[in-house]
Amino acid sequence: MDLHTLTVGGARRLLDEKKISSRELTRVFLDRIAAHDDTINSFLLVDAADAMARADAADRQIAAGNQTVFTGIPMALKDLLCTRGMRTTCGSKILDNFVPQYDATVVAKLKQAHGVILGKTNMDEFAMGSSTENSAYFPTKNPWHLAYVPGGSSGGSAAAVAAQFCCAALGTDTGGSIRQPASHCGVVGLKPTYGRVSRYGLVSYASSLDQIGPIARSVEDAALILNLIAGHDPMDSTCASQDVPDFTAGIAAFEKEGLKGMRVGIPKEYLGMEGIDPDVLAVFENAVNVLTDLGADIVEVSLPHTAYVVAAYYIIAPCEASSNLARFDGVKYGFRAHHADDLIDMYKQTRSQGFGPEVQRRIIIGTYALSAGYYDAYYGRASQVRALIMEDFSQAFDACDILLSPVAPTPAFRIGEKMDDPLTMYLTDIFTLSANMAGVPGISVPGGFSADDLPIGIQMMAARFDELSLVRAGYGMEKSLGLNRLFPTL
Repeated sequence: MDLHTLTVGGARRLLDEKKISSRELTRVFLDRIAAHDDTINSFLLVDAADAMARADAADRQIAAGNQTVFTGIPMALKDLLCTRGMRTTCGSKILDNFVPQYDATVVAKLKQAHGVILGKTNMDEFAMGSSTENSAYFPTKNPWHLAYVPGGSSGGSAAAVAAQFCCAALGTDTGGSIRQPASHCGVVGLKPTYGRVSRYGLVSYASSLDQIGPIARSVEDAALILNLIAGHDPMDSTCASQDVPDFTAGIAAFEKEGLKGMRVGIPKEYLGMEGIDPDVLAVFENAVNVLTDLGADIVEVSLPHTAYVVAAYYIIAPCEASSNLARFDGVKYGFRAHHADDLIDMYKQTRSQGFGPEVQRRIIIGTYALSAGYYDAYYGRASQVRALIMEDFSQAFDACDILLSPVAPTPAFRIGEKMDDPLTMYLTDIFTLSANMAGVPGISVPGGFSADDLPIGIQMMAARFDELSLVRAGYGMEKSLGLNRLFPTL
């Protein structure tokens, strides 16, 4: 039995039946990481001793009959989720030796469920990027083709899941950073509704856009993880008090009646865009046919302010980033430049040496847009556009249950191909940014492959707090295509 291919659900069944132990399963993943991750570079830190200790504790819980769904399940965490006693770098030199004194809420929930944490995964510095090439340490490679990026900023988490280094992982999504790498790596990525999951302990990039979510090998696993991490948290004032359903009920709904009665909206503005790769378009058209065969009704909808999404996002996100990252000044924690002439010079040197080029670029953009005389022209105007985007989605969901689109206009691109062209890189998120601007949930499900055998995902978005519809439709797509059972050869 190839234990490294197990999903969360599959591992749970074997653990409960005492056919395998968590220690055995964890050892398989640690050995696989040791053998292959020097090639992929998906992890920034692997703590084998802690993982094995947690696996042994999980086995004791199972023996006593006290297990939960995640007891003994080996998972990975994106390295901007605070972990008590475990280094958290955010992919940045400015936090190279930062060890938090507390756990993020999602990490605490995983530990309370006796899950096993294998380590922290690579990412674009402070989650700013679409390729994981902006990591201060090294770029992560796509397990399907090592010359290509895995996507970003949660590229390390997506690559680790695709390479079968863990059962599943947690990532974060500010403008598509769960869905886009999931698409490029051929796995499932779910961005929950803003406020569905606590952001306490998440090192923020853009506070009104960030959301934590699962990256997994199946829609069922994504639903199980969301069951674990969702829910109100008094430590996060933006966390909703909305009731949390059992998200696997979406799977049961599909098994009972398929997608009968579900209305799938196709935004006309998306398909009229230039630059969509023919392979992406072919995969999307096949997805429409699959959903139709499953009983869904296809309707055309309009998101009229789509043309302004990228511009508005790249004002709002850098503005929030410039505010959030102001705390990293070399005084309280993290990296501090030496040999400065005075306090101001120490600030300048610390931030110039500690932050990479992309982070510096976004801080400068955000600081400029928030400065006196420019606030109303830039941030104020972008916020007004955001309100219009929210209204677009509200009206669209009056006509449909989910929206269907590509995840990205192209499959994964070559490492280094777009690093010197930030504007082109920003446009790779054209289909995913809107969900963050509107605060709605979205999922990426494997939809097919390009002519170069690179994975291509399909995106579905739903109304706020309607992740059940995404699980139902995503599971139907997954069951029809069966692509979640395909793995890259390492």
